[in-house]
Order: sequence, then structure tokens, then C-alpha cells
Amino acid sequence: MIISRTPVRVSFCGGGTDLPAYYTESEKGGLVTSMALARHIHVTVNKRFDNSVRVSYSKTEIVDDFEMLEHELVREAMRMTGVTHSVEITTIADIPSRGTGLGSSSALTVGLLNALHTFAGRNPDAAQLADEACRIEIDLLGQPIGRQDQYAAAFGGSNQIAFMPDDTVVVTPIEIDAKDLASNYFLVYTGITRKASDILAKQSASSDKKRADLDVLRQQAVEVRTALESGNHNTVGMLLDASWQIKRTLVDGITGDALDDLYSTVMELGPFWWEITGCWRRRIFLVPRDA
Repeated sequence: MIISRTPVRVSFCGGGTDLPAYYTESEKGGLVTSMALARHIHVTVNKRFDNSVRVSYSKTEIVDDFEMLEHELVREAMRMTGVTHSVEITTIADIPSRGTGLGSSSALTVGLLNALHTFAGRNPDAAQLADEACRIEIDLLGQPIGRQDQYAAAFGGSNQIAFMPDDTVVVTPIEIDAKDLASNYFLVYTGITRKASDILAKQSASSDKKRADLDVLRQQAVEVRTALESGNHNTVGMLLDASWQIKRTLVDGITGDALDDLYSTVMELGPFWWEITGCWRRRIFLVPRDA
């Protein structure tokens, strides 16, 4: 049996600049600063003693031909790795499986590819897994999403991820004191979920007229790295809030009354409460512990 464990992530700043509509037209490309969390998507792959395929997630599918699978990420990961029969696949998540804004779909895709490649006797590196996950989600399935989640999941840790105009990706590890971060912040689940693609499809289409805003978001990814590495939590918070104020103007539907009310309540608790993007339509709040 093969077992993979792939982290979800928090994106601090730069989200939106990882969309091809922006970074392929920008001289500097896109830039995102993110951190993997100690919450994971678990995938197991085991041999079956007939030619069928069994996949268990929130439901169970048993098919004679993998092409018949309803779970499109599993189906395309099987196709890409060539593991197409006599296999049982199970997925389990430490968080709600969809709509949290923590990149769980991309983490699942990376975990599936890693487990299936390993099952087939191969040892893919992080760059290959991230690239293949992007190909599945963006190229094959046509999801109007960016590329940060796949690379954050595949590489793990804390990174600044650059998306160059020629489509190359450069991942640079950054030094963040994880214990200091954990002692100063915690994540709050709002219970509100929304598919990222619903929002990003609108943002992608409006990238041209919003390029100046995206340039600012890119610069914030530079600044938040410096603040995180120096442990300057005040600056981190101000950058997160500034980022949110820009993102909420990019397209309609990013926020809503319930989220705006919750955000206002959080901000009223004091000047040291901030909230971080959960894939743009707010699902997760990141708040300091000492507010």
C-alpha cells in the first residue's frame, strides 16, 4: 500500500498574480508568498486482484473502466500516471474537502500523482508533481485557476513562488520561525465555502483593467516576505488587510454581506486583528492570539 500526505496552504500575499493572464503579460511575472500548514490531504493506493477500479472519497465508485469515474481529478491523475486498472484509491482530508480556500483541490491532485507514480515504481520530484497537477487542473480540466496552490502543495514549507512570463516557475524557500508564527496567529474557519474557480474566472477575464492593482499585490508579496522573516507581525497584518482591500474591488462576488459583517466584527476587536485570503472569497481568518 502506498500512502501520501500532502499539505494545504495559507497564501499571505500575491494571490491573483499566479494567473497566466497576469504573469505572462507582466515584465516581472507573478509572485506569491505562502506557507504550507500542518493539515493534509491523505491518499492511499493499493492493488486490487481484478481489473476494476475502486475509489473512495465522500462517495464510493467501483468501475471496470477508469474513464467511467466521476471524480475527475482521480480519473486524470490515473491517466497521466498510466495506473488505470486493478487499483483501489482512498482520499481523506484533515479539513473540509472543498471551498475552504486553503488549496485542498490542488493538494489532492498533487497527492494523487505522488501516490500513483510511487505505486508504479517511479520517484517524481516536487517540480514534476506541481507541473503535472497544473496540467490536469488548468489544461485538461479547464479550471480558471492560478498555479500557486500546486507548487505550495508539492514543495511544502514556506516559500516565495515566482511565475515567470515564459511559464517557468522559481520556488525560493524563506525563513519563517514556525513556532513564533504559531504562537502569534491562529486560523478561524468561517463555515462559508465557495469554489475558487467561480471567482477566479471573473478575475482572469478582468486582469487587463486591473493590472495596476495586481502589480500592487505582487509588491506586497515581496514586502510580506521581509516582514515574516523579521517577525514583524504588525507589518504582516497591515499588508494582509491592504491586500484584502484591493482584492475585494477586483471583481463582483469576492465578498458578501456575511463575510463583510464577520470581517467588521473581527476588526472591531482591535487594531491587531487581521484576516488573510482564503482563495479570495473569505473562508479562513488568520488572527493574532494577543488581540
